[in-house]
Amino acid sequence: MRHGKKVNHLSRQTGHRKAMLANMACSLIEHKRINTTVAKAKALKQFVEPLVTKSKEDTTHNRRIVFAYLRNKYAVTELFREVAAKVGDRPGGYTRIIKLGNRLGDNADMAMIELVDFNELYNATKKEAKKTTRRSRSSKKAETAPVAEAAPAKETPAAETEENKEATE
Repeated sequence: MRHGKKVNHLSRQTGHRKAMLANMACSLIEHKRINTTVAKAKALKQFVEPLVTKSKEDTTHNRRIVFAYLRNKYAVTELFREVAAKVGDRPGGYTRIIKLGNRLGDNADMAMIELVDFNELYNATKKEAKKTTRRSRSSKKAETAPVAEAAPAKETPAAETEENKEATE
């Protein structure tokens, strides 16, 4: 029985599995999305999300920890510079897995795994929809107050024109 054993071994020995996940994580950081099987995508998600969390705080210690997993200094640099800047306010869930169907050769379930903040198609609609919040009501009151002040201002030119008419008569 495999009680409490959460690691998907992916039919590989430990060294091969760690090297494969490190290479896939480097490719994901470099290209922002990769195509792979569903099982590997789920394993990669568990592998890369703690590394992205570490990258939010740029310290030498965190860089060394991430480098121990990735073993690629260019991927570590890009993770700490570009990726961490985009995901700084996100509390988690940095990757998204989209199932693509079955592979032609062996009918394996394929998926695309991508970094969430780098997909402009999904992010463009969500940011526009989230403009109004409950806390913005105070700003709405501030916006309506100048409109109320503008209404009497419109009446004063009208009153002046009536006075001008009376003066001309």
